[in-house]
Amino acid sequence: MAIAMKDLQDSALGDLRLHPTHKWIRAATHGDLVVVDSRRALLVWEPRRIVPCYAVPEPDVIGELVPSDGAGSVSRRVALPRDPDMPHGVLTPDDPFVRHSTPGTSLTIRTEAGDLPAAAFAPDDRDLAGWVLLDWDAFGQWYEEDEPVMGHPHDPFKRIDCLRSSRHVEVTHRGVVLADTRRATLLYETHLPTRYYIPREDVAMELLEPSDRHTVCAYKGQASYWSARIGDELLADIAWTYEAPLHDAVPVRGLVAFYAGKLGLTVDGVVAGERRPR
Repeated sequence: MAIAMKDLQDSALGDLRLHPTHKWIRAATHGDLVVVDSRRALLVWEPRRIVPCYAVPEPDVIGELVPSDGAGSVSRRVALPRDPDMPHGVLTPDDPFVRHSTPGTSLTIRTEAGDLPAAAFAPDDRDLAGWVLLDWDAFGQWYEEDEPVMGHPHDPFKRIDCLRSSRHVEVTHRGVVLADTRRATLLYETHLPTRYYIPREDVAMELLEPSDRHTVCAYKGQASYWSARIGDELLADIAWTYEAPLHDAVPVRGLVAFYAGKLGLTVDGVVAGERRPR
């Protein structure tokens, strides 16, 4: 009996998972002090985590690893948020690193520039003995080889493809056309809804106004948001643009994408839906 690849991957979501990487990994503090320098890193997903963290051998941490104050051994189960497609719950990048879902010990990294509280975690799992998991947000900058990376470690089992398309894409709200194009670039990202990036010439830019919101994607870069004002109604953060995307997303530079779940979006006359916005 055939199994969908997503179902196969999801079936291991409750396990502690690891995958070797041959990348040279470094992490620096906000003061540019290199604290992690490793050519032996692993990608590790704690149970229910949907994105990985880096784990390195203890000697590759440039500092003293000491138990976090009051932390002791972490052995409790965490209460996990519910997801309609993941009935057992998931932990997303919005859940802090200290919300561990596997037994182990929380560690502070003591450096010459100061302490990084609870920035490391030593799991009890014997396959990870001598390794520590690292909190991405505890550091000011991460590098894979000599390239700075943002958001979280890249998952080798996920990717994006950007393809130009002549499909007819229309975005509307209560009869008002926000975009109408046959020149969209379609962005396909593993396990996520297709996104339709539209040239500004085909967008009613007079209805959009810049938002203060910005988000970071590890694969696409930093997104700037737009709100739409239609009459007296303000649709906050309804669209976004990558002005300086990372290399995989260069084809969508400066193009505008809309939240299909909040607007009417049709592709060749068929309504396009999505599980949830991101």
